[in-house]
Amino acid sequence: MTSFATHLECSRCQEDFPVEQIQQVCKSDGGPLLVRYDLRRVRESVTKDALRDRPESLWRYRELLPHEDPENAVTLGELNTPLLETPSLGEELGIPRLRVKDEGLLPTGTFKARGAAVGMTRAAELGVETLALPSAGNAGSAWAAYGARAGVRVIVVMPDRTPKVIVREASAYGGEVYTVAGSIADAGAVVKRVCADRGWYDASTLREPYRIEGKKTMGFELAEQLGWRVPDVIVYPTGGGVGLIGMWKAFDELRAIGWLDGKRPRFVAAQAGGCAPIVDAFSKGLDESRPWPDPTTFAAGIRVPKALGDFIVLRALRESDGTALAVSDDEIADAMELAGESEGLLLCPEGGCALAVTRELRRTGWIAESDEVIIFNTGTGLKYAEFLQGDDARHLDANELPDE
Repeated sequence: MTSFATHLECSRCQEDFPVEQIQQVCKSDGGPLLVRYDLRRVRESVTKDALRDRPESLWRYRELLPHEDPENAVTLGELNTPLLETPSLGEELGIPRLRVKDEGLLPTGTFKARGAAVGMTRAAELGVETLALPSAGNAGSAWAAYGARAGVRVIVVMPDRTPKVIVREASAYGGEVYTVAGSIADAGAVVKRVCADRGWYDASTLREPYRIEGKKTMGFELAEQLGWRVPDVIVYPTGGGVGLIGMWKAFDELRAIGWLDGKRPRFVAAQAGGCAPIVDAFSKGLDESRPWPDPTTFAAGIRVPKALGDFIVLRALRESDGTALAVSDDEIADAMELAGESEGLLLCPEGGCALAVTRELRRTGWIAESDEVIIFNTGTGLKYAEFLQGDDARHLDANELPDE
């Protein structure tokens, strides 16, 4: 490869695999593979100042992304997302230095565009013609969109409880969409079988090594927006956990090339009470989670009963002195309403979960008033119109005026 990527490494046993050919999971133990780079060469080849002349896009971090040629990038114009000051929310929660990183402004309306952009770029370079993935919704839409851009056939299998607008969105991008009864685990089982049977590329979460490389750019971008430092706390809505793992990896890489000091943010995995396998495993001191029976929450993106990379998420939480916490769907809905009314932010349910968890951690004192806290809103609330608050519009006749 002409980038600085050198090999793939199993996250369980550290066995190495070549990066020049299709490798999906470790052949020895099935562990997720992580892309590794020649960080010494990166450190010698690029400076922080060099980024000033580059477009404000995830591709500005190209030395730490896997590709053979920057001209091959499959892109829909994924610009940097804003890091928003939230003074009203900060006052309400008692966290003056609270900010929201709003991923809902990316193509296809969620942070999933990051993973799809880099994952589809690499899939196309490797000669993939057809790929399949299970999705609770937004990943399927993103991969379908970037597949259309790259000319790659995309098969998406979704739980039948996925919001209808997201199912239609994936179809609108040309994705071949199927729904199945059950959870994303049931959709994943279908994808695993069909990929094994037909030789398709399995783009399930952490069953290919490149989605996480796109997600880790959230960490690069956040560090740069903060002046090449990290906050005290990052609260992240966690289903498959790829974004959290990606940022943890990103900060390690930035420290290795000398762009960050030794400070580590405390990661928080935010989950819904109706599907909280990471919270359960963390509280019990387990290294891996147990499959969550009958997962139920309207926050579809975190309705994941068992994540392939759960052991990496748990490792990141413990190594960062972080934590994991679940909140009810009512608390998520209340947080969404609070963000909309106080800051004009239309959070997705997953972002609402992160906000509700932040409020509870401040109430218990785990988050201090002096902490700098970043909440990730992983998508636009417009995709979840049926769950938005405030359906109380009052009819006026043409000659009437609103109440004073």
